Amino acid sequence: MSHLDQDKEVKDNAVPGADKMTMAMTEMFMRESDGHPPVIFALASGLSRAAIAVMRLSGVGSGRIVESLCGRLPAPRRASLRGLWRRDGAEPVLLDRALVLWFPGPDSYTGEDSAELHLHAGPAVINAVADTLVALGARPAEPGEFSRRAFTHGRMDLMQAEGIADLIDAETEAQRRQALAQVDGAQSRLYQQWADRLRVLLAHQEALIDFPDEELPPEVEQRLVDGLQELHATMQASLLEGAGAERLRRGLVFAIVGAPNVGKSSLLNALAGRDAAIVSPRAGTTRDAIETRIVLGDVPVTLVDTAGLRDTDDEIEAEGVRRSLFHVKQADCVVHVFTGSQAPPRLEGDGLLVCNKIDLHDAPEGAIGISVLTHAGMDVLRDVLAAHARALTAGQAQAPFTRARHRAAIEETVHHIGRALGMDWPEMRGEEMRLAMRALGRLTGAVDVEALLDTVFGQFCIGK
Repeated sequence: MSHLDQDKEVKDNAVPGADKMTMAMTEMFMRESDGHPPVIFALASGLSRAAIAVMRLSGVGSGRIVESLCGRLPAPRRASLRGLWRRDGAEPVLLDRALVLWFPGPDSYTGEDSAELHLHAGPAVINAVADTLVALGARPAEPGEFSRRAFTHGRMDLMQAEGIADLIDAETEAQRRQALAQVDGAQSRLYQQWADRLRVLLAHQEALIDFPDEELPPEVEQRLVDGLQELHATMQASLLEGAGAERLRRGLVFAIVGAPNVGKSSLLNALAGRDAAIVSPRAGTTRDAIETRIVLGDVPVTLVDTAGLRDTDDEIEAEGVRRSLFHVKQADCVVHVFTGSQAPPRLEGDGLLVCNKIDLHDAPEGAIGISVLTHAGMDVLRDVLAAHARALTAGQAQAPFTRARHRAAIEETVHHIGRALGMDWPEMRGEEMRLAMRALGRLTGAVDVEALLDTVFGQFCIGK
């Protein structure tokens, strides 16, 4: 990507400002100040209408820029009310009266000299301050650049950085708790313990390779094998117990399926508390999947109302049936809806039987009886769905993984440890253990992480 293309991408996604920012930003991309990355700035409070907008700055030179704006630096980590001035003309121009906070590095979020400007949140104020920052040598931050700099300066590892992104996106209390534990380093500490154990075992293996003719105690190799087996079993257990945390982070999908006119759309509307789907006595009304997001048992759940399952000559309805079957395969739970006048469908996989219209027919044994029309049984159904959501996201792992990247790295580590246990040659066993160390290191960013950084930090908001 050229410097001009980078400039356009950052300008489109960062703080709103006038067109005259373009040339200054392009120049800043093409040079660095005194060998240091340029000062970056962004709104940490987003672009929504509010009373206060928080503008963050970070980088060597932040102090000079703050001094240019308000005359002198405030005391570290103390809010000070200051006038912000533009001084590029004959007469200084007052931009705003704002609270200014100064965070000298390395004791800051990024590890660099940093500052916050708590502005009045009018667009004209934000634009004027942004233009002035650019004129003073700063540039708008890229998505996640603040957290990336914090990672670079050792203020956090990759796991903690991902936890911050999850904390920003958390919709429920359970997601908040899980993300906060990750930010506090619960996962990092566990994975570091694994890495330390593996490093000690690898040192023992290197000793066996380097001193094959020495009279090393025979228990050295046995302790090595026992340690590998114990670590292998621990990590395998974590894979089995930690999947619920990944589901909690992304949310669950519950697909509502059944024959036409059994009340699927009515059930979706009742659970959502609004008219999300069209309800009609005419069979085949729902032609495409309709999704709505709710919270069940403190877990975000996407409900999917699907087309009625039946044979049809209608080309559009047939496509809807095909899509319904696709959603059934992808769903975390399938809610099979039928009526008492029908035979209960056969459950396949993780699903629930829900018999609607119990005001007309009794529900058979094994099914949850409801009437969307009279609301009978709806509280029971909500409780069952909530319990099911909690069960699907529960786990016993000490610090469960929350992303596919985590699972893949742990699976790769387990794979190489398993291969090491099957090796008779010390050199081959040692190589597999080194590959396991490298895979484990990618979790926290200890080794070989450059290819991961854009993906990890690109999902952040600008001001993080």
